[in-house]
Amino acid sequence: MALDVVKAYSERMSVQRSVLDAALEIIAADGPDAVSMREVARRAGVSHQAPYHHFTDRAGIFAAISAEGFLKLAAEVRTVAAHAPNPARSCFEAYLRVAMTNPGHFRVMFRGDLCGLTTHAEVKAAADQSFNELLRMVGRTIGRPVDEAAALTWATLMWSTAHGFATLLIDFPLARRLPPGLSLEQHIDDVVELMGEMAARQAASMGVAPIA
Repeated sequence: MALDVVKAYSERMSVQRSVLDAALEIIAADGPDAVSMREVARRAGVSHQAPYHHFTDRAGIFAAISAEGFLKLAAEVRTVAAHAPNPARSCFEAYLRVAMTNPGHFRVMFRGDLCGLTTHAEVKAAADQSFNELLRMVGRTIGRPVDEAAALTWATLMWSTAHGFATLLIDFPLARRLPPGLSLEQHIDDVVELMGEMAARQAASMGVAPIA
């Protein structure tokens, strides 16, 4: 009996994963507006009703994708924070890495009409966890003797900078703007280096120091 329960659970998780992966494939290629329950089922190789059984509707799929994406971002920032000689640069790198390796998640996580932030508790919890990791990274960048409002200002600035660059890389043909001989990888490294240096210099000018 116990083995039957485990098998049923494993099969259910497998179908859910297949449905999410199919949706992410569609989003990465054609954007979230191209997602339909029927097309997701076809690509996942499951019955037309399977996505409804596991996620109810498109909103449920998008919410699951958003929650997963925010948790990925939180985990990545948490990991680099533990060994970051330059916290700001490491934060930018972590954000870009998550966005560029998970474009399907990224294109849903920050769409207010799709992400489920106000309708699905698991999305809000995951988003809060992600933002809290960003605030901790800010603490390492500018030091702890800063009030909550200043920390939020820094977090918003760093988030906006990283998000804007990530959006250009994913949804805009930035590579076409590069001069001959400059690779996209080198350009990304140069921009991230500059963003990290600017954050560090601003922290120094404010008289606050990163936490070692």
